[in-house]
Amino acid sequence: MKVKRIVANIASDRVGEAKRFYGDVLGLDTLMDQGWIVTYGTQEKTRLQMSVMSQGGSDTPVPDLSIEVDDLDEALERVEKAGFPIEYGPAEEPWGVRRFYTRDPFGKLVNILTHR
Repeated sequence: MKVKRIVANIASDRVGEAKRFYGDVLGLDTLMDQGWIVTYGTQEKTRLQMSVMSQGGSDTPVPDLSIEVDDLDEALERVEKAGFPIEYGPAEEPWGVRRFYTRDPFGKLVNILTHR
């Protein structure tokens, strides 16, 4: 048996609000929209990962989601322009990433990062 995909699920009765953050700000495509579920993602091949954490690193809270981007400065600018709060960073971490934390429309803590 081989795991083919891991999907993060966020419970909300405001499904439509996800587009502003995950679609407009982060640039993810709408892969499926059934009204009660909207799936955002990319058609690009990505690596499969899942993390289990006791803390978020640098004594930060454990984020609900971690999203790696190719241009952290652009992601930060888009998040700030859209009015989403920056709760940590941007920070250069000793394990080789640059990142910041924000909250999505549902209050989920999102770690947006790039590897140096």
